[in-house]
Amino acid sequence: MSSIYDSFDSKEYGRDCRLLEERIEDLQARIGELTGNFTADTLLSLIKAWEEAGEYAENLGAYAEAIYTADTRDERARAEINRIETLKLPLGKAAVLFRRTLESKKEQVMSLTDADSRIEPYSFFLSEAITRAAFQMDSELEDLANDLCRSGGDAWARLHGTLASTASTLWDAGSGERKTVTELRSLANSSDRELRRRAYEAELEAWKAVEIPMAAALNGVKGFAITVDRRRGWKNPLGKSAFQSRINEKTLAALISAIENSLPLFRRYLKAKARLLGIEKCAFFDLFAPLGYEEEGVEAARRSAFTKRLSWDEACALVADCFGRFDPAMAAFARKAYASGWVDAEMRDGKVGGAYCTDFPLAKEARILCNFDGSFDSALTLAHETGHAWHHELIKNLPRALSRYPMTLAETASIFAETLVFEAALKDAPPSERLALIEGSVKDSCQTLVDILSRYYFEKELFSRRESRELPAAELCGMMLDAQEKTYGDALDREKLHPYMWAVKAHYYSPALPFYNYPYAFGQLFALSLYARGREDGGFAGAYRGLLAATGRCSAEDLALKAGFDISDPGFWTRGIGVIEDRILAVEGGLHGNG
Repeated sequence: MSSIYDSFDSKEYGRDCRLLEERIEDLQARIGELTGNFTADTLLSLIKAWEEAGEYAENLGAYAEAIYTADTRDERARAEINRIETLKLPLGKAAVLFRRTLESKKEQVMSLTDADSRIEPYSFFLSEAITRAAFQMDSELEDLANDLCRSGGDAWARLHGTLASTASTLWDAGSGERKTVTELRSLANSSDRELRRRAYEAELEAWKAVEIPMAAALNGVKGFAITVDRRRGWKNPLGKSAFQSRINEKTLAALISAIENSLPLFRRYLKAKARLLGIEKCAFFDLFAPLGYEEEGVEAARRSAFTKRLSWDEACALVADCFGRFDPAMAAFARKAYASGWVDAEMRDGKVGGAYCTDFPLAKEARILCNFDGSFDSALTLAHETGHAWHHELIKNLPRALSRYPMTLAETASIFAETLVFEAALKDAPPSERLALIEGSVKDSCQTLVDILSRYYFEKELFSRRESRELPAAELCGMMLDAQEKTYGDALDREKLHPYMWAVKAHYYSPALPFYNYPYAFGQLFALSLYARGREDGGFAGAYRGLLAATGRCSAEDLALKAGFDISDPGFWTRGIGVIEDRILAVEGGLHGNG
């Protein structure tokens, strides 16, 4: 992190904190100075001031969050998060005035986008800002809401992060060994069913021990969001989410409908997996179970990357090499990131679970946090997060107003990167491992579509009930079980579902981002379509770089049209699911020795 800041006490960190205050003051002054003489020059200077203030705020905030998520017990990091949030408060008020100013001069603004070539690239940004102005309160109320969020929604989210990163349970009574929930969840990839079962039961026990504060955190986050967003004029959280995702409701409905129609297909897969595992029915802890291999006795040296335990260096080389088959520039970037130590990969107590990528606009670099366990799945996670970092690399030199992309397109970039690694591994795998590799891909798709749909159902129900009251942990567990039964159906053992997925997934705990679940399904199916296009076009790497660079300048629908896709058509999503269906047929064929 030294190229970002050496520490919270470094002179560079202190300087940028002061510069953040100065840039916000400059933005406020420019907004206040606007008169009827609204020219292209004054508009450009206003946009530039907004961009500069935002970059300092994001750089500082991302640094504090990165230090905190690496160790949630770091009290200094927690204090700095609060400090940066305090410094950023006037920026929230300025952003409200900025959008309101644009809205009040809408005709002048839009005429300038047509008349001045310097303004034209900002047309989508300006149009979106004007639309957003309709969904904000008076500036003083927005200022109050942002201030209260520090001790409201954001504080509840940090409580969840602290609990989730430190929750643990006794694993070995003899030695006194304890395992965190992150370590326990990684054991779901074990080939030993008894170990998977034991880890699952221990994980539920660990969540049970913290369910009361977890439920309080979830109620706090959603209650805060409901109250504030209603005041802002959003009819419902889903409408806000679609706007943030830059998709229309027709596109979202088409996506959800296609996933719902695919449920019988995935239930077939899970039943086939149960038979391949030699069990009557899969439990939740069997979802990630690897299949056995025909050549059980083959020495480790002859196994592919998919079947053997990977060292960290091997995983990095695997991902970069697979990227290189598609785009040498993408591979070179990955190697630079890994060699530069831009990834925090080890599992440890106090570190948040899961994985994420964060950007630092001033340094024009990205960093990745993950929890690497040596499995091929961990390598895919590394590929996923490096896909995010590559996306940032391609837009880092663009003006901020042209480089802010939505969740849907962010997840497209990351899942496309995963797809590159999977397809390369499949091509290289010996026949004895192909079935297990294909099943691993279907397993991931099952999570990205079926489990994501269960989380979508849960969150819809959560918002509906939270409108009128707080929900106890037992009710949240019941809602999650209902959502899982609705999606997995009779393909999973109803006595062995996961009632605490509402505690596992951090995405529920963001007051600003409702429904951060379906963007993964969007990204999965859009990425498959882009990959198919790439196989047909040997020069697609350059076009793909261009698509990623354009993700901050148009809606998801318009970006898809650039690639020749109509994503408001349910048939588009169904065709993507068709690729997965072919893989499910291969898994079913493996039951009869035809894999």
